[in-house]
Amino acid sequence: MFIKQFIKNVFNAFGFDIIKTCNSPELSLLGLTRIPIQTILDIGANTGQFASHISKKFPKAKIYSFEPIPSVFQDLKHLEENNLKGRLKALNLAIGDMDGSIDMFIHQNHSSSSSLLKTSDFCETIYPFTKKQDVCSVNVKTLDNCVSELNISIEPDLLVKMDVQGYEDRVIKGGRDTFKKAKACLLEAGVDVLYDNQANFKDLCVMLYDLGFHYAGNIEQVYANDGHAIFVDSLFVKF
Repeated sequence: MFIKQFIKNVFNAFGFDIIKTCNSPELSLLGLTRIPIQTILDIGANTGQFASHISKKFPKAKIYSFEPIPSVFQDLKHLEENNLKGRLKALNLAIGDMDGSIDMFIHQNHSSSSSLLKTSDFCETIYPFTKKQDVCSVNVKTLDNCVSELNISIEPDLLVKMDVQGYEDRVIKGGRDTFKKAKACLLEAGVDVLYDNQANFKDLCVMLYDLGFHYAGNIEQVYANDGHAIFVDSLFVKF
């Protein structure tokens, strides 16, 4: 016991910690892998990083990935046609609370932080790479309309993942019927205000609780230099 504690203290002194791999949220996904997920809606897919990762956790699941940025979508389409052929369906759409077109702020140096919302001054201060932006019109649909109009087959159990840079509340508003069918929801949520008029974590919790979800914890947190969390990757599940 003394040796274990000594080793742990050494790592702690350098800013690291030691935990059992079975208890690592990033590996266990807070127990999500116990749920027999068959359908995954990957909203805000970027180049398919999440789809590639989650496909290994749920090898039998069908994945529908939504990415609105045309140039980024080409990488996602390549993933659909090659690495995840037959398992991934790539859709060149933004998801929100309306159908039509909308301006998107494309971050030239970091496409995954692009958003339908303007970055805040705070965001551009702590993440200077977000300053270089272009504006591009993209197609947007509600999640419920996507499911009903695009032949998206939802087989239980359903996992909804959102990484939409402050637009999460609009996704939920336009997808209430779909969220009611879901067993779990993974989302990235800002604790600090990174985007103008972004959804805050408290409001998202209330919206998801109203739909039958319960907060299960954070899979990952990103910290500022003073130690507070800037944004979190959180899991919500239905019991």
